[in-house]
Amino acid sequence: MRNGQRRWRRALLVALALVAMQLGSLVAPAYACGCGAMVPQSGRQLSVKQETSAVRFDGHTEQIVMRLTVDGNAPKAAWIMPVPSRATVKLGDRHLFDQLEELSEPVNRTRSYFWPRDGDWPFTKSRSVGDGAPNPGAKPPVEVIGRERLGPFDVARLTATDPTALRDWLTRNGFQLPPALATELRPYVDQKWEYVAIRLAPDQQGQTLGGPLDPLSLTFASDRLVYPMRLSRLAKTPQTLNLYVLANHRMETTSPIGGSTPQLLFAGGIAHPTGSLADLVGRESPVYLTAMTQFFQHPSEITGDHELKTSTDDTPFQRARYTDALMTVGGIPAWLLTVGGVLVVLGAGAGLAVRARVRRRATALTPL
Repeated sequence: MRNGQRRWRRALLVALALVAMQLGSLVAPAYACGCGAMVPQSGRQLSVKQETSAVRFDGHTEQIVMRLTVDGNAPKAAWIMPVPSRATVKLGDRHLFDQLEELSEPVNRTRSYFWPRDGDWPFTKSRSVGDGAPNPGAKPPVEVIGRERLGPFDVARLTATDPTALRDWLTRNGFQLPPALATELRPYVDQKWEYVAIRLAPDQQGQTLGGPLDPLSLTFASDRLVYPMRLSRLAKTPQTLNLYVLANHRMETTSPIGGSTPQLLFAGGIAHPTGSLADLVGRESPVYLTAMTQFFQHPSEITGDHELKTSTDDTPFQRARYTDALMTVGGIPAWLLTVGGVLVVLGAGAGLAVRARVRRRATALTPL
């Protein structure tokens, strides 16, 4: 009896230990990130499920409108994004992404087939087929260029010549970022980049961050199209990047930077931008839209920032969703007309052959 109780207690202790480990993993900070690094409030969990950005580039100025979709139980979080030069920050237009998604969605096409399939007469089963893109740094270790409130966001724009000093400043101001961030920030500090640090919080107290956050728009000077991704190395979960690039020509990434090969979703010119898109690119000049998506199964393998270049040509591309349909003529299946026609011809030929044979026999039997 005592041995049985000991075994039961031992099993209970093991079970409790496993539960404690699971709970510990839930409250441990998950350095989920979009185009930058994000850390939830201490003891809470937050992950970025999806990152969608629209990037406007004219050869001199780059504007990134970013929307992060998050999930977790954190009421607050901090996010930092490096930029190559001084940035202006404002709230983005959430309708922009609806418009871009609509422009780049697959077209519906019908693909005809000749012979009947399941669901076509005389068969009864149903089947459907479908298928489916440097400015100089400031002398002090950390200098606050500006701080402002944008909706639910507390935005600070910073310069830093020392990543450790930057991390300490963020910590003192409520941005509890991991020590590993100092190492990942070193390349940006060496290049004299600046930073946008943002404290995220829901509109109402007591709420937690979840779903698509309000988009943010950052504009800065740049002579090359760069999309900062290095800090995404800190992510603990797989990441999906959806990128809409608006430029004068079709664009492509120079490298997958440690993720899957970017999948092209759409490429084509937009002659007359309207709505939110026109507010971003202007209403006078046409613009070329390149939409792509990329998956990072192991974010720790990310090698650097995305750089994009002009493609060799502006060949358009659009995905298609196909619906297979039986070929008909006047509402009658083409195969039935064809088979019926062949049978009629064969029948007529057979009738003529029989008639000719009868005539020959009749001629042979006629007395002279």
